[in-house]
Amino acid sequence: MLKIACHPIYKHHLPDGHRFPMAKYDLLPQQLLYEGTCQKENFFEPEIPNDKYILAVHDAEYYYDLLNIKIDPKAARKIGFPLSEDLVERERIIADGTMKACDYALIHGVAMNIAGGTHHAYSDHGEAFCMLNDQAIGARYLQAKKLAMQILIVDLDVHQGNGTAEIFQNDTSVFTFSMHGKSNYPFKKEVSDLDIALETGTQDETYLALLKKTLPELIEKVQPNFIFYLSGVDVLASDKLGTLALSLEACKKRDEIVLQACFDHKIPVQCSMGGGYSPDIKIIIEAHANTFRMTQRIFF
Repeated sequence: MLKIACHPIYKHHLPDGHRFPMAKYDLLPQQLLYEGTCQKENFFEPEIPNDKYILAVHDAEYYYDLLNIKIDPKAARKIGFPLSEDLVERERIIADGTMKACDYALIHGVAMNIAGGTHHAYSDHGEAFCMLNDQAIGARYLQAKKLAMQILIVDLDVHQGNGTAEIFQNDTSVFTFSMHGKSNYPFKKEVSDLDIALETGTQDETYLALLKKTLPELIEKVQPNFIFYLSGVDVLASDKLGTLALSLEACKKRDEIVLQACFDHKIPVQCSMGGGYSPDIKIIIEAHANTFRMTQRIFF
């Protein structure tokens, strides 16, 4: 059975007019239930996790400043959300959702988090709506439990996974792969193990051909026993914070390429949703829902 981390706290209240589409965390599970892609038993509620797994990734001073809402105002502005205890609790619960999804992926081959993909969170600071790096925490959780030792992170959000690259920059046990818009935020990129920076306006055929060529080669080279997939839908042509020009159908095909490769190679995969900022929230929901539909079709 497909297991999906989901919690009411994911939909955090933001000031009117904020550009982050927080409503998607409520609308997406509703859509999946309405259309029958998922049933209630597919979803589980994560909790506050053990701090030791977060501290395996994040600097203790930064983490405790977050918990006590003592982040420097300039650093807080880079995060982009008004800081509060509820917001930090939300981030911790998202991280737990990804860790628990790792456990489920080891049982069922795949598991997902309705939220997550917080790849701009560095070891010692947050940026761009990201405070705690859920998939980095998940990787360290698996390694601490000796459940997976060689890990591949496949980050296909339109923005480079700069925080993830920094966290694992000197660690050969976690291979970071980011395929993103060359001219997108972050404008100062970090160095992943493999970065593919795409020109503005890159369309379906070019994008999919690159992914089809690159991913099998990476799996062969890295020989991972666990994969994290960040399936941001800000690669769409309609996205207001993206620079690529993918169609909904190509975004769906991208998911198929990654998920089918995991299934064929029998490599457990945990999926976090990542970004999506199309002006019409229906497009965001449809693109994210396609990831869940494809997962059900391939694995179950």
